[in-house]
Amino acid sequence: MPSFKIDVSTAVVFVATAPAPKLANAKTGERAMDRETGAGLSTVGLLVSDEGEGNLYQVTIPETGFPEGLTPGMPVKVIGLKARDWENTFNGEKRHGISFRAVAITPAA
Repeated sequence: MPSFKIDVSTAVVFVATAPAPKLANAKTGERAMDRETGAGLSTVGLLVSDEGEGNLYQVTIPETGFPEGLTPGMPVKVIGLKARDWENTFNGEKRHGISFRAVAITPAA
């Protein structure tokens, strides 16, 4: 599926929830891994405010793409943010949505 770049160059971005390991299988505890690099994946909640509107996004990032100590309320810069639509069937029920992924997150200067 295609992905789309998201321009956050004019946005103010804050950490809403600290990074947590992303699981590929919640029952077994298997961690999700990046297919290209083999790095473990994490999910971080980001509050993105731009043009008078604020939104909360759950963003997947490789564990190598963020520094230790990201805490809620910390202003950050997001590098390489993309959105991708997804669809799957779980227990006979179709589900769909948009997933967000970034190359890295760094503290704002």
